[in-house]
Amino acid sequence: MKVSVDGAHLYCTVHGSGPPCLVLTAIGTAPYERQMAPGLRDYLTMVYVDMRGGGRSTGRSTDLTFDRVAEDVDAIRAALGVDRCLLLGHSILGMLALECGRRLPGRVSHVITVGTPPHGDMQALGAASAAFFEAEADGARKQRLRDNLAALPPEPPPERALLAQTPMRFHDPAIDAAPLFADAVSRPELLAHVMGALAPGWTITADPGSLTAPVLLTHGRSDYTVPHTLWDGIAATLPDATFHLFEASGHQPFFEEPERFTTVVTEWVDSRGWPR
Repeated sequence: MKVSVDGAHLYCTVHGSGPPCLVLTAIGTAPYERQMAPGLRDYLTMVYVDMRGGGRSTGRSTDLTFDRVAEDVDAIRAALGVDRCLLLGHSILGMLALECGRRLPGRVSHVITVGTPPHGDMQALGAASAAFFEAEADGARKQRLRDNLAALPPEPPPERALLAQTPMRFHDPAIDAAPLFADAVSRPELLAHVMGALAPGWTITADPGSLTAPVLLTHGRSDYTVPHTLWDGIAATLPDATFHLFEASGHQPFFEEPERFTTVVTEWVDSRGWPR
């Protein structure tokens, strides 16, 4: 599926049946199609979206603003022929999903975030991540991370550096994560723009009352890159937010606990007014 918006062609893949759930991607759709809990396809139409300037989509990632992302999401919703859709954002892309929910009330009916920080201060996030890992990780996990980092060459490619961080990103620190990211499309300028231009200064606590869409905030207990403790006390300040912690997951509970993730998402959607 291709949607043309303001000079850009946005590519999407579509799987499943039921209410549409748009999944934002910055590394191509294939890794998310592979990792996403398969049971969701029995309940939702999963629409994996290559963001502007990412994956197979054209356009300049440097054109992205929160408003531009919302316009792109709304154009895809319209192309699907539906009045409303769910929106799922993983990691820092959850920030974009939340801001789309703020800007598209009624059209983005539900927002789901996975491993998303409550603010975009990357320096503070890095410090919190390091402190959480030091306090909570066991010795074997710490040693595996040290070994992985020591094996990296000078100035490793981003893909190698990401895989070296497996002990911080997965509940199973020894998992072979490389196959999960096969066929990823590396467009470093997209994530650099999101984290360098959009994230600084962003916080979910700014004008929380304007985010009226129901929000499901999901995290893994073994996620050491975005500690779940960052959200302590914050969900209660939002108009309609539910926090769920997956006990046997890291940064990607939709992959590590797929059945439980499916149950949590579908029961939450049902409870917020979109029946089976």
